[in-house]
Amino acid sequence: MQFPEFETPRLKLTALSECDSNAIFELFSNREVVKYYDLEAFSERLQAEKLIDFFHSRFDSGVGIRWAIRLKDTEQLIGTCGFNSWNSAMKNAVIGYDLMPKFWGKGYTTEALHQIISAAFGGLLTCGALNRIQGDTVPGNHASEAVLEKLGFKAEGVRRQSGYWKEQFHDLTCFGLLKSEFNR
Repeated sequence: MQFPEFETPRLKLTALSECDSNAIFELFSNREVVKYYDLEAFSERLQAEKLIDFFHSRFDSGVGIRWAIRLKDTEQLIGTCGFNSWNSAMKNAVIGYDLMPKFWGKGYTTEALHQIISAAFGGLLTCGALNRIQGDTVPGNHASEAVLEKLGFKAEGVRRQSGYWKEQFHDLTCFGLLKSEFNR
Protein backbone atom coordinates (compact mmCIF):
# COMPACT_ATOMS: atom_id res chain seq x y z
CA MET A 1 0.00 0.00 0.00
CA GLN A 2 1.30 3.41 -0.95
CA PHE A 3 1.86 6.04 1.71
CA PRO A 4 -0.49 9.00 1.08
CA GLU A 5 1.23 12.37 0.83
CA PHE A 6 -0.39 15.80 0.92
CA GLU A 7 0.40 19.46 0.36
CA THR A 8 -1.10 22.49 2.04
CA PRO A 9 -0.39 26.14 1.25
CA ARG A 10 2.79 26.09 3.41
CA LEU A 11 3.50 22.42 4.12
CA LYS A 12 4.21 19.00 2.69
CA LEU A 13 3.05 15.95 4.62
CA THR A 14 5.25 12.99 3.64
CA ALA A 15 6.48 9.67 4.90
CA LEU A 16 9.33 9.75 7.37
CA SER A 17 12.64 8.30 6.15
CA GLU A 18 15.90 7.27 7.74
CA CYS A 19 17.28 10.61 6.48
CA ASP A 20 14.97 12.28 9.02
CA SER A 21 16.60 10.67 12.05
CA ASN A 22 18.61 13.78 12.97
CA ALA A 23 15.52 16.02 12.84
CA ILE A 24 13.43 13.46 14.75
CA PHE A 25 16.17 13.27 17.37
CA GLU A 26 16.19 17.08 17.66
CA LEU A 27 12.40 17.11 18.01
CA PHE A 28 12.06 14.33 20.58
CA SER A 29 15.14 15.24 22.60
CA ASN A 30 13.56 18.61 23.39
CA ARG A 31 12.05 18.45 26.89
CA GLU A 32 9.40 21.06 26.02
CA VAL A 33 8.17 18.93 23.10
CA VAL A 34 7.83 15.76 25.20
CA LYS A 35 6.64 17.49 28.37
CA TYR A 36 3.16 15.94 28.03
CA TYR A 37 4.27 12.81 26.14
CA ASP A 38 4.36 9.27 27.41
CA LEU A 39 8.11 9.09 26.75
CA GLU A 40 11.26 10.64 28.10
CA ALA A 41 13.33 13.06 26.03
CA PHE A 42 15.61 11.17 23.65
CA SER A 43 19.27 10.93 24.59
CA GLU A 44 20.57 8.89 21.60
CA ARG A 45 20.04 9.07 17.84
CA LEU A 46 19.23 5.37 17.79
CA GLN A 47 15.97 6.22 19.59
CA ALA A 48 14.97 8.42 16.65
CA GLU A 49 15.73 5.63 14.19
CA LYS A 50 13.65 3.20 16.24
CA LEU A 51 10.75 5.66 16.39
CA ILE A 52 10.79 6.07 12.59
CA ASP A 53 10.78 2.26 12.26
CA PHE A 54 7.88 2.08 14.73
CA PHE A 55 5.85 4.59 12.69
CA HIS A 56 6.58 2.57 9.52
CA SER A 57 5.51 -0.68 11.16
CA ARG A 58 2.21 0.86 12.30
CA PHE A 59 1.47 1.94 8.73
CA ASP A 60 2.59 -1.39 7.24
CA SER A 61 0.36 -3.30 9.64
CA GLY A 62 -2.61 -0.99 8.95
CA VAL A 63 -3.12 0.27 12.51
CA GLY A 64 -1.93 3.88 12.25
CA ILE A 65 -0.05 6.46 10.22
CA ARG A 66 2.42 9.26 10.97
CA TRP A 67 3.49 12.00 8.57
CA ALA A 68 6.53 14.23 8.58
CA ILE A 69 5.43 17.87 8.61
CA ARG A 70 7.79 19.71 6.25
CA LEU A 71 8.02 23.33 5.17
CA LYS A 72 6.97 23.39 1.53
CA ASP A 73 9.75 25.75 0.41
CA THR A 74 12.70 24.03 2.08
CA GLU A 75 11.46 20.47 2.84
CA GLN A 76 12.73 20.99 6.43
CA LEU A 77 11.07 18.62 8.89
CA ILE A 78 9.43 20.70 11.63
CA GLY A 79 7.23 18.08 13.30
CA THR A 80 5.05 15.03 12.85
CA CYS A 81 1.33 14.29 12.90
CA GLY A 82 -0.95 11.38 12.31
CA PHE A 83 -3.31 8.82 13.69
CA ASN A 84 -1.80 6.86 16.57
CA SER A 85 -4.43 4.22 15.99
CA TRP A 86 -7.60 3.67 14.06
CA ASN A 87 -10.44 1.22 14.12
CA SER A 88 -11.86 0.72 10.63
CA ALA A 89 -14.83 -1.30 11.90
CA MET A 90 -15.83 1.43 14.38
CA LYS A 91 -14.80 4.21 11.93
CA ASN A 92 -12.76 6.14 14.51
CA ALA A 93 -9.17 7.14 15.16
CA VAL A 94 -6.93 8.84 17.71
CA ILE A 95 -4.87 11.80 16.50
CA GLY A 96 -1.38 12.88 17.63
CA TYR A 97 1.05 15.64 16.71
CA ASP A 98 4.21 17.51 17.71
CA LEU A 99 6.18 20.48 16.42
CA MET A 100 9.60 22.00 17.00
CA PRO A 101 9.24 24.91 19.45
CA LYS A 102 10.59 27.59 17.11
CA PHE A 103 7.55 26.93 14.89
CA TRP A 104 4.95 27.07 17.67
CA GLY A 105 2.20 29.67 17.40
CA LYS A 106 2.36 30.05 13.61
CA GLY A 107 -0.58 27.82 12.67
CA TYR A 108 1.47 24.98 11.17
CA THR A 109 -0.02 22.26 13.37
CA THR A 110 -3.56 23.40 12.66
CA GLU A 111 -2.82 23.50 8.92
CA ALA A 112 -1.33 19.99 8.91
CA LEU A 113 -4.08 18.49 11.06
CA HIS A 114 -6.83 20.07 8.97
CA GLN A 115 -5.40 18.30 5.92
CA ILE A 116 -5.15 14.84 7.50
CA ILE A 117 -8.56 15.14 9.16
CA SER A 118 -10.08 16.09 5.82
CA ALA A 119 -8.40 13.05 4.21
CA ALA A 120 -9.62 10.74 6.98
CA PHE A 121 -13.21 11.94 6.87
CA GLY A 122 -13.09 11.85 3.06
CA GLY A 123 -12.03 8.20 2.92
CA LEU A 124 -8.61 8.92 1.40
CA LEU A 125 -6.70 6.74 3.87
CA THR A 126 -6.40 2.96 4.07
CA CYS A 127 -8.65 2.92 7.15
CA GLY A 128 -11.63 3.97 5.02
CA ALA A 129 -13.85 6.94 5.79
CA LEU A 130 -13.88 7.78 9.47
CA ASN A 131 -16.80 9.23 11.41
CA ARG A 132 -15.00 10.24 14.64
CA ILE A 133 -11.51 11.43 15.57
CA GLN A 134 -10.38 11.70 19.15
CA GLY A 135 -7.55 13.72 20.67
CA ASP A 136 -6.38 13.33 24.25
CA THR A 137 -4.52 16.02 26.17
CA VAL A 138 -3.03 16.22 29.62
CA PRO A 139 -4.88 18.99 31.50
CA GLY A 140 -2.71 22.09 31.37
CA ASN A 141 -1.54 21.51 27.80
CA HIS A 142 -3.35 24.65 26.69
CA ALA A 143 -1.59 24.94 23.32
CA SER A 144 -2.67 21.47 22.25
CA GLU A 145 -6.21 22.06 23.47
CA ALA A 146 -6.35 25.32 21.51
CA VAL A 147 -5.30 23.53 18.30
CA LEU A 148 -8.02 20.90 18.74
CA GLU A 149 -10.68 23.52 19.52
CA LYS A 150 -9.64 25.58 16.48
CA LEU A 151 -10.33 22.49 14.34
CA GLY A 152 -13.77 22.01 15.88
CA PHE A 153 -13.03 19.32 18.47
CA LYS A 154 -15.25 19.41 21.54
CA ALA A 155 -14.02 18.66 25.07
CA GLU A 156 -15.97 15.59 26.15
CA GLY A 157 -14.64 15.08 29.65
CA VAL A 158 -11.69 14.07 31.76
CA ARG A 159 -10.72 10.44 32.08
CA ARG A 160 -9.19 10.39 35.54
CA GLN A 161 -5.77 8.76 35.87
CA SER A 162 -6.23 6.94 32.57
CA GLY A 163 -2.58 7.34 31.60
CA TYR A 164 0.56 6.19 33.34
CA TRP A 165 4.03 7.31 32.30
CA LYS A 166 7.07 8.98 33.77
CA GLU A 167 6.25 7.11 36.98
CA GLN A 168 2.95 8.85 37.62
CA PHE A 169 -0.72 8.71 36.69
CA HIS A 170 -2.14 11.35 34.35
CA ASP A 171 -5.67 12.56 33.78
CA LEU A 172 -6.54 12.90 30.11
CA THR A 173 -9.04 15.33 28.64
CA CYS A 174 -10.86 13.66 25.77
CA PHE A 175 -11.68 15.79 22.73
CA GLY A 176 -13.86 14.47 19.92
CA LEU A 177 -14.65 15.58 16.40
CA LEU A 178 -17.42 14.05 14.28
CA LYS A 179 -17.39 14.08 10.49
CA SER A 180 -20.69 16.03 10.51
CA GLU A 181 -19.08 18.76 12.64
CA PHE A 182 -15.89 19.21 10.59
CA ASN A 183 -15.61 22.46 8.67
CA ARG A 184 -13.76 21.66 5.47
